[in-house]
Amino acid sequence: MEIRLPPDQEAHLAAVAASTGRTAEELVQEAITLWEERENTRAIAEFRASLDKAEAALAQGKGRIVTEESMGRLSEDVHQRGLARLAAEHKNLA
Repeated sequence: MEIRLPPDQEAHLAAVAASTGRTAEELVQEAITLWEERENTRAIAEFRASLDKAEAALAQGKGRIVTEESMGRLSEDVHQRGLARLAAEHKNLA
């Protein structure tokens, strides 16, 4: 892959490479690795914030207890709504 940098960035990269004894390719690879780590850190922070929000909602009694029985009721409800929708669609086609 070939990437063209603006002249000022290319000059900066060349200066850093010269001062560190590393190649421009090595420096770009390191920069991409750092960028990936920053993005992963951001994603983890967003997930933790979401988790904190969910825990706060639970502490305020806004949660729902999920049991095998409640999941069975939900599954049956979804099934019945699906059957009703199919019946309505079939009726409209007839």
